Amino acid sequence: MSGKNLFLVFSNPTEGQEAEYNEWYDSTHVHEVLDVPGVVAAQRYALAPMDIPEVEGAPSPPPPAHRYLAVYELESDPNEVMGEFLRRLTTGEMTLHEGLDMATVSMSTWRPRGDRLGEPSTDAAAAGAR
Repeated sequence: MSGKNLFLVFSNPTEGQEAEYNEWYDSTHVHEVLDVPGVVAAQRYALAPMDIPEVEGAPSPPPPAHRYLAVYELESDPNEVMGEFLRRLTTGEMTLHEGLDMATVSMSTWRPRGDRLGEPSTDAAAAGAR
């Protein structure tokens, strides 16, 4: 099993501040997080529309609670990274923006479970190389 731990941050902008939120997140916040030792990569995502067909007898899932996701790759212990992250927030080295709706933020860390799999041709080539 290989791969980096992931730190996922689900969020929403404050009502009426979506443009300011995205500007701050893209031009300031992501870079401040990448400056934290142990954070090695970042990627932001916006919720993509998806039509979920209704199937008789199957429950419909609730709509997503968040419109944005930031995925950070960690090469250090997640607890150490989070400790430094919080230290920087409390000292002002890392900023938050009023456009970030803190009441909706959800953060979690994830570790790989099993090997990363890819396209069948990639997996077959890798198996042949073993």
